[in-house]
Amino acid sequence: MTNPFDKVKDSFTVDGETYHFYNIEKLQDKRIEKLPYSVRILLESAVRNCDNFAVHEKDVENILNWEKTANNIEIPFKPARVLLQDFTGVPAVVDLAAMRDAMKRLGGDPSKINPLVPVDLVIDHSVQVDVARTVDALEQNQKIEFNRNHERFSFLKWGAQAFSDFFIAPPGYGIVHQVNLEYLAREVMNKNNLLYPDSVVGTDSHTTMINGLGVCGWGVGGIEAEAVMLGQPMSMVLPEVVGYKFTGKLPDTATATDLVLTVTNELRKKGVVGKFVEFFGEGVSSLSVQDRATISNMAPEYGATMGFFPADKNTIKYLLSTGRPDKNIKFIEQYLSTQNLMCDYNSPNHPVFTTTMELDLSTVVPSLSGPKRPHDRISLTDMQKDFNSCLSSPVGFKGFGLAQEQIKKETTINFKGKEYTIRNGVVAIAAITSCTNTSNPSVMLGAGLLARNAVEHGLEVLPYIKTSLSPGSGVVTEYFKHSGVQDALDKLGFNLTGYGCMTCIGNSGDLSEPVAEAITKADLVAAGVLSGNRNFEARIHPLLRANYLASPPLVVAYALAGTVDFNFETDPLGISKKTGQPVFLRDIWPSKQLIQETIEKNVLPSMYKSIYANVTDGNKSWNELKVPTGLLYPWEENSTYIHNPPFFKTMELTVPQRPPIKDAYCLLNLGDSITTDHISPAGNINRKSSAARYLESKGVKPEDFNTYGARRGNDEIMVRGTFANTRLVNKLAPSVGPNTTYIPTGELMFVSDAAEKYQSEGHPLIVLAGSDYGSGSSRDWAAKGPYLQGIKCVIATSFERIHRSNLVGMGIVPLQFKSGENAQSLGLTGQEQFTIELPEKSQLKTGQTVKVTTKCGKSFETTLRFDTPIEIEYYANGGILPYVLRRLV
Repeated sequence: MTNPFDKVKDSFTVDGETYHFYNIEKLQDKRIEKLPYSVRILLESAVRNCDNFAVHEKDVENILNWEKTANNIEIPFKPARVLLQDFTGVPAVVDLAAMRDAMKRLGGDPSKINPLVPVDLVIDHSVQVDVARTVDALEQNQKIEFNRNHERFSFLKWGAQAFSDFFIAPPGYGIVHQVNLEYLAREVMNKNNLLYPDSVVGTDSHTTMINGLGVCGWGVGGIEAEAVMLGQPMSMVLPEVVGYKFTGKLPDTATATDLVLTVTNELRKKGVVGKFVEFFGEGVSSLSVQDRATISNMAPEYGATMGFFPADKNTIKYLLSTGRPDKNIKFIEQYLSTQNLMCDYNSPNHPVFTTTMELDLSTVVPSLSGPKRPHDRISLTDMQKDFNSCLSSPVGFKGFGLAQEQIKKETTINFKGKEYTIRNGVVAIAAITSCTNTSNPSVMLGAGLLARNAVEHGLEVLPYIKTSLSPGSGVVTEYFKHSGVQDALDKLGFNLTGYGCMTCIGNSGDLSEPVAEAITKADLVAAGVLSGNRNFEARIHPLLRANYLASPPLVVAYALAGTVDFNFETDPLGISKKTGQPVFLRDIWPSKQLIQETIEKNVLPSMYKSIYANVTDGNKSWNELKVPTGLLYPWEENSTYIHNPPFFKTMELTVPQRPPIKDAYCLLNLGDSITTDHISPAGNINRKSSAARYLESKGVKPEDFNTYGARRGNDEIMVRGTFANTRLVNKLAPSVGPNTTYIPTGELMFVSDAAEKYQSEGHPLIVLAGSDYGSGSSRDWAAKGPYLQGIKCVIATSFERIHRSNLVGMGIVPLQFKSGENAQSLGLTGQEQFTIELPEKSQLKTGQTVKVTTKCGKSFETTLRFDTPIEIEYYANGGILPYVLRRLV
């Protein structure tokens, strides 16, 4: 099909080589100047891909008319590439392998199930902090990682050989988002000398980190990512864009982490769900790409689809400093300038935005967030008071509901022959971890310099605190060694434990037995302090009830303090062995000037080149993995890691009639802010759980259970781990935990057991929920698990963007209570049976009103949250992947 916009094709020559591109400036439309930079990238994609079949000329016009059409129309978008990490990547590859089987069964060509855009997968979520505070922690953790995961790794290695344009970075190279920023991101794609903006969707919500480099990218469900891999355009509502103006400069005491916690708090209050946030103003020019990436990374925490920083001179400087080829830099700079995608943040002119906000960077102060949510910011000076207030406040996001006698409780532990007294607020885990901060030399070297100053004074970290260092890439290790700070970090217990997403996703490993036993017996509110982006209940470690996000230097500071019940202004960290005087945090805090000088001397382009030079060659353990060959994967039925899923086994070419949702039982009645951590299987597999019972039936010993994340390729495990969170609050259960009431008999049982019983008796299921249902990471199993449990519909007050899309992608109906209503206001207990009056497909419309009636006579209206017409097609087909498969056949 011909492109009607071929007339705007243009070219330029750099160093004797000619490059072609679709020049949106040649549209000669004055509206382009007003478009936010992020929307210009959507416009270029529509122009380049226009074929009047998948992408229409009308779509181009709608984007040009963004000021009027934003939030009112849908557009197709074809991302340039797809990014996966291994937790979400394994089920994606499992689905592709299963689709090949189905393609063959239905008479099609299995090789058609193949990525049509570049796919990069970084294995970073499997390594755990099993060993800490030893010189060989890295080596031991990586050895354990391979022993635990060799079957998964072997399957992924098969995928790399079986599918074309599918690159895998083996374990040990870093966190997917940092590897993306430092190595994988192209900035401008070059396909046979046709240039176009780099853009990416990833199966991790923190894919947004790449927005700091001026690359459009965000997290999607694994199901949606698979469709993009197979050449399908994404259907998305053209977003509103909130302009966020930065003025001034950060003060000497504030870090990029303090800035992002401030931004997260402010944007949450503003309300930016489903919107782009685009930063502008002269204050941005003072921020490095790494600082910007820190802010972009936490877009899921402030609720935006993206937190976008248009490319500028700092972007080009970063590409040079990370060792990108000079040849690429030249055509990238030329392309961005010619397309008017290069921003001058100091210019008084800026695009038109839906609405604007402003922040004076000089007002940012040292901060933390917690104890249970990333947007609950606390000034460091208020931290002690806030923590003590949380202890006595009613149970909630800012309260633990302790009685006075429990608040005063303390206990003694014996650790390696010495006794220590611990009480509420004890720091049990202090971790420099996660993609948010470990890409940023300013906060990483800040932590190292603070550690060096602390060691010079003879300060120590109590030995029972589990300290760990898990950088985002080997580059951090290079500049830590080069600057001489690693030795000091080692002396404080921050030994290198692995390169991967570790503590922030719950791969924190076990606490020492004396500490775990004391916390449990005394029922203490123990704390974790980490440089991550997530601190939801039971995420970091099941025994830690208070978790705080902080900059890497503050992680070291709280490790030295040993408790979050601490005032750094008035409480000394210890007595200096050098001066004999009390040492306060202000005495060892490194100046911004010193940090910058250290960066300039020690963070070198050669480090990036040397670290990533061998990434395609793998490592010894990876290269020794034996893998099957061929287009089709030889499934092993008894495998407890990789299992052929049921999604396509009985699928036929003819689209079936969807059965009505009649007299459905409520599996769970949930409140507000139920996250994907509550829904999706995550963390260690509890030995008393339904999943554990299944594994034992397969002959797996408890010590080999591993984590749900490691077993994401096995649907039998994952369906049993859905809604298995120990902190789940379900109104159909008398206490917190993974239980529900089986309504017909009143029996209390595991959620998964109840779901299985309902299904065996032919009863459809629904879920009642409050606001922000599904907030958190973009986890495909948060939708796949409910689908396999027989849930046909979720009725919520509101939905998180990615999770709503994932539900639709699995053929589950998302219904939203009308404004001002919820299950409680309507008098619903969850004991009712529900009939949902969905019309036939031909009469289904986006956003229409759907009536729900109960067997006890109540009825209420809801809004159908199919947001785009294509989602109706997905629902009718039983999900997005059956829809794509039928089209391919």
